[in-house]
Amino acid sequence: MPDYPKAIAPVDRIEPVPRRIRAFLAGEQVLDTTRGRYVWEWSFYPQYYIPIADVNRGLLIDEQRTEASRRGTERLHGLRVGETIRRSCGRLYGADALAGLADTIRFDWAAMDGWFEEDEEVFVHPRNPYARVDALRSTRSVRVELDGIVLAESTSPVLAFETGLPTRYYLNRTDVNFRHLVPSATTTSCPYKGRTSGYWSVRVDGTVHPDLAWSYEFPTAALLPIAGLIAFYNEKVDLIVDGERLARPTTHFS
Repeated sequence: MPDYPKAIAPVDRIEPVPRRIRAFLAGEQVLDTTRGRYVWEWSFYPQYYIPIADVNRGLLIDEQRTEASRRGTERLHGLRVGETIRRSCGRLYGADALAGLADTIRFDWAAMDGWFEEDEEVFVHPRNPYARVDALRSTRSVRVELDGIVLAESTSPVLAFETGLPTRYYLNRTDVNFRHLVPSATTTSCPYKGRTSGYWSVRVDGTVHPDLAWSYEFPTAALLPIAGLIAFYNEKVDLIVDGERLARPTTHFS
């Protein structure tokens, strides 16, 4: 059993989205709504379902195909903005949909160039309204090791608590042993923290362990205390906190 709270909601839960949602493709606004729905297609986070009346219908391509789902019959649509085409990226629901989903459309997240909640860009997937993120300064002692080699050691970490993930320990760069770190071209995004600005692999005894550490130079407002600090995957290194060696979790998200 993990030592952190899970993000749990029943599949097919439907709730109103109280935020203005917009999405853009090739410079055109595809949708703009304050009447969206959260739908949990799986328990960890929801997707947006958008009233078709709040979508730019002139950009939709009706592909004249349907598929059955547990939420109702889905009529497949593509998007065309000038020379940019996204095929089969939208699923429009009709009269047989679950209560509250008739005349809504669900777009693939990657079909858009950008999604926004109010005026803030959101990455990867919608933020779970039942999830919480906090970044708290601490004086707990933290040591990061790999194969017995100390990669970092700090008594002034910032702890990032995110529902459904293990605690992440963000450390000052002056507390990190960069002799073992190799810059990586990897970038990742997080709905709650933003886009990473740096990734590092670790070289120990001639072996390179890819992408074990990362940093956010410009995180979201809620996570500003982690700006510029470095965290390591609990799942791939040994963490000793206040003298206690932590068990490695199995989750793998930054």
